[in-house]
Amino acid sequence: MNLLPALPNTGLRFRRIDLDGAPEIEARVEHVVDTQRSTTLGKGAVKVHTVEHVLAALAGAGIDNAIIELDANEPPIADGSSREFVRLVKEAGRVAQADPVEIYRVTAPIEVNVGGSQMAVFPHSGFKITCTSSDKGGRFTQFFTLEITPASWEKELSHARTFCFYEEIEFLIKNGLIKGGSLENAIVIRDDAVLTTEPLRYPEEFVRHKMLDIVGDLALIGRPIHGHVIATRPSHHANTELAKAILAQMRRPLEAAQTFAPPPAPALEVKPVVTKPAKSPVAASTPTVNSPTSTETLVRDGATLDTMQVMQILPHRPPFLMVDKVTKIDGSRIVAQKNVTMGEPFFEGHFPGHPIMPGVLQLEAMAQVAGILMMRQAENAGKLAYFMSAEDVKWRRPVRPGDILMIEVEMTKARGKIGKAKGKCTVDGEVVSEANVTFMLMDR
Repeated sequence: MNLLPALPNTGLRFRRIDLDGAPEIEARVEHVVDTQRSTTLGKGAVKVHTVEHVLAALAGAGIDNAIIELDANEPPIADGSSREFVRLVKEAGRVAQADPVEIYRVTAPIEVNVGGSQMAVFPHSGFKITCTSSDKGGRFTQFFTLEITPASWEKELSHARTFCFYEEIEFLIKNGLIKGGSLENAIVIRDDAVLTTEPLRYPEEFVRHKMLDIVGDLALIGRPIHGHVIATRPSHHANTELAKAILAQMRRPLEAAQTFAPPPAPALEVKPVVTKPAKSPVAASTPTVNSPTSTETLVRDGATLDTMQVMQILPHRPPFLMVDKVTKIDGSRIVAQKNVTMGEPFFEGHFPGHPIMPGVLQLEAMAQVAGILMMRQAENAGKLAYFMSAEDVKWRRPVRPGDILMIEVEMTKARGKIGKAKGKCTVDGEVVSEANVTFMLMDR
């Protein structure tokens, strides 16, 4: 096995150089095809077995992009832990890449029950695992909890070796699962005896190896996570099912945003206008071409934007355009205006005889204004800002026809494709709504 560096956004992927064309399999949970005693990835007829130990070594060390090159259908077993892989990563060294890492923060509890395994993950400020392991009869029950960082991963988990119970060996041999297995790379438990060629590396080596597997299997999400994983008698099947559940939660806001977002406006053909030089006895000057103003030129400190300029930046169109003009841009802060008229289509049903602007549209206005501010970066030009979530939402008073809604937004985070902002809407200087909004920039 060779560990090779990779470009940003490559992720972790396995390359089978023993096969024609050196096919690759991305280390993603959607490619899991088997979880019997280990995690196997497959893509078509190509498979890679027992991926969890090397994935744990890379994820534990904070490696986001790498090619794992193999000349066989699984990585070397080494000593049954991730220790050798960690050593190789340390010897090679890590290089920081320019593209930021997008950590997914678990937003709500998730629970998975598979067979005798119970897995759950809760919102947490870092990555933490609390685990209890035992066999079906409750033997060798062990408990351990750890806040996972590159340092704690290497010291507390990476040396823990794989293990099995003696009565499982016959089944494993018949199914071709431990062809290279020996006491050099695994611990065997027989009755109350622990068979190993060296003393246990940790007092709780069994449960720590289970946690090592969790780190490796959750690397199949494709992004680091912040959450507290609580596991009871985990298995590779349960680990990967939890990874799928986390991935589903991660995608849910984007799917909702795509459901409610308006379709992109059709592209308009812009024909250059060529200004012909005036006739003159001197040599003619070079014709000039009038090109559309770029978004990063429009969205600059001190600028104000009218409706037509706003529509150059945002894809939204009436009746879903919630910004009439931008009155101020100052660093990470922007102020915009929405004139609320009786002609707004939502007043027809919200509510007859008592027209009130829906609160969710005030949130949408905040997200649109935040999206304008994100477009001041050239790399974001032409992208869509999808509204993902809102927190600490408060509606203070109704907004009625004739009100001028002032939308004030301050960016609190802009990293990669994710933006977070604090917004408030006011009418005549009085706060009518406020929220912290999160949105994602996506290509049209």
